[in-house]
Amino acid sequence: MNRRSIILFAFLCFSALSLCAQPRFSTKEETVNLGQVQWKSPTTVTFTVMNVGDKPLVMTAVEPDCTCTVAQWTESPIQPGEWGKVDVTFDAEMLGHFMKSVAVYMNAEPHLVYLHLKGQVVAELTDFTQTHPIQIGELRVDKMALVFPDVNMGDSPVIEIKVANLSQYAYEPTLMHLPPYLVTENKPRVLQPGKAGLMRVKLLSEKLPDMGMTQTSVYLSRFVGDKVSVENEIPVNAVLLPDFSNLTTDERARAPRIELSASELDMTQLPAKKSKVKIQIAVSNKGQDVLQINRLQVSHPSLGVSMKKRVLAPGEMVPLKVTINRRLLTKDARQRVSLLMITNDPAHPKVEVRVKN
Repeated sequence: MNRRSIILFAFLCFSALSLCAQPRFSTKEETVNLGQVQWKSPTTVTFTVMNVGDKPLVMTAVEPDCTCTVAQWTESPIQPGEWGKVDVTFDAEMLGHFMKSVAVYMNAEPHLVYLHLKGQVVAELTDFTQTHPIQIGELRVDKMALVFPDVNMGDSPVIEIKVANLSQYAYEPTLMHLPPYLVTENKPRVLQPGKAGLMRVKLLSEKLPDMGMTQTSVYLSRFVGDKVSVENEIPVNAVLLPDFSNLTTDERARAPRIELSASELDMTQLPAKKSKVKIQIAVSNKGQDVLQINRLQVSHPSLGVSMKKRVLAPGEMVPLKVTINRRLLTKDARQRVSLLMITNDPAHPKVEVRVKN
């Protein structure tokens, strides 16, 4: 093979690799049917986005097709295997059927993807199956889990639970076993038969017990005198992050930088016969200062983790050993199975490894 042929061959190989190595946009659903939407009640839909490619995915712009729709999205690069989101809020000011589109521009192929939401704006809701998809007793709600993923000290984020009363009696939504860092407010305070309202759950970050992940459960009372059970359990997950707001530009440039060899553990790709699976993830410090793993936590008893050391010098690597007990894994969509690290890396104060089962 002559020199010219070698150069041409190398160029073709490089081009092929370049074509293969690219970000790829994926979403669980491109169209969401909201069903009936209450008039003059803004409704927000979250489209979950995943980068299934092998290069960082960047959504450069998200443009709704009208001023009645507002979008917010994950603007930071989404690493391979990681998740982002596009939040679309529809103002519901006009009665009648609607179909709205949102254009998502990105650095992947294709460069433009459309997301859609549709439904009907009504003066009074009569059908709660779409807006309140979960039935619990004679109530319908839109969620049975409370997740506060990235909380800074002093924040007071609020999650709203939509509640519809299908019973023949007036009902006051109540969460039992509330911890001191959660408070609730109902709008309206009492729901009449066939009516819907909101339960606003506020997190008081200054009352969280520690940095990192705090987990508990609260219970939605279905009627007066109700008791706690698995059927009315609502898991709560809050993650309090360290504060790096006072770091200078020079300190950020010299900061540690954590890097993991995997951000997701896919149990579906592993041998099904073993009840316990052991996996190692390489944790490296690619920064210029010492990396500290301040907290190492698991969200579910099916996971066991260990690290020989949690302080890594620049350029150092240590294995993170993960043991997964398949017998303890559940298919409960309310339970997020993952391990969490809280670090002194200002760019990645929270590092999460999820388990896909």
